[in-house]
Amino acid sequence: MAASTISARAQQKTTPVIGYLGSESPEPYGSRLAAFAEGLAEAGYVDGRNVAIDFRWAEGQYSRLPALAMDLADRQVTVMVAPGGAEVALAARSATKTIPIVFEMGGDPVALGLVASLSRPGGNLTGVSSLSVEVSLKRLEFMSELFPAARTFAVAVNPRSPTSASQSRNLQAAASSLGLELRLLNASSEPELETLFAAVSLMQPPGLIFTSDPYFAYRSRRLAELAVRHKVPAITQARDFPNAGGLMSYGGDFRQSHRHTGIYAGRIIKGEKPSDLPVQRVTKVELFVNLKAAGQLGLTVPPSILSSADVVIE
Repeated sequence: MAASTISARAQQKTTPVIGYLGSESPEPYGSRLAAFAEGLAEAGYVDGRNVAIDFRWAEGQYSRLPALAMDLADRQVTVMVAPGGAEVALAARSATKTIPIVFEMGGDPVALGLVASLSRPGGNLTGVSSLSVEVSLKRLEFMSELFPAARTFAVAVNPRSPTSASQSRNLQAAASSLGLELRLLNASSEPELETLFAAVSLMQPPGLIFTSDPYFAYRSRRLAELAVRHKVPAITQARDFPNAGGLMSYGGDFRQSHRHTGIYAGRIIKGEKPSDLPVQRVTKVELFVNLKAAGQLGLTVPPSILSSADVVIE
């Protein structure tokens, strides 16, 4: 019995621990956590069997991320996983220069200074990047296609996002080339989301385009509720928005990006170094269109958009 107890304790001590840093709470991360677990299992690890996951949740208070990341670093986790955007990745990087970090984001990790290059990250960080930020321009094109006579559109921006300035500049440039005018509206809190939709409803521009940002993506149900209440045609990055009653979404496939994050976490646990693992690029983007929402808004979605859609919700 004594030998068995010693063996169990030794095994417990050698069980690798993943420090998972989340910007929200477990509920909005649900589908992403499932994809992460799937990727981790592909690499040979299952939570509670041969790996432990130590979660830290910021509950939507992004200012807490640096302290939560430091707490995981102090616990000397085997690898830190930082999914859900640039702010999470930057908080993880600020906490440790030695513990391996696997990030997941929609922006450019090179531009943010997280890695030296996509092919040779260097340092203790690597991860997965999707096209969510880059395709903000395509959302503007889809909205312009839906309202071909319109000259003005509203754009929702989270000013606290590290990528908000670059996205705004790129959108303004794209709008200028299309002969369009944009009205940028800031929102980074629940009251500001209410104010945003109320303002768009009063302005009555034809449509509202959301920039790519995890804060918006994790509040898709709330955004859909506000869009329906204020009768605002809107397009976001996350499929959760049209699934919840919003009009359209166009963005990277978050299931793929989070699954790849799980795979990389497992490979690092097995002994590979972040500096030797190229940043993965998830190039699949998906367009969701909710025809029921369009009908409630009195809109007819043109065949060109419908033919491009990956999913049409009837």
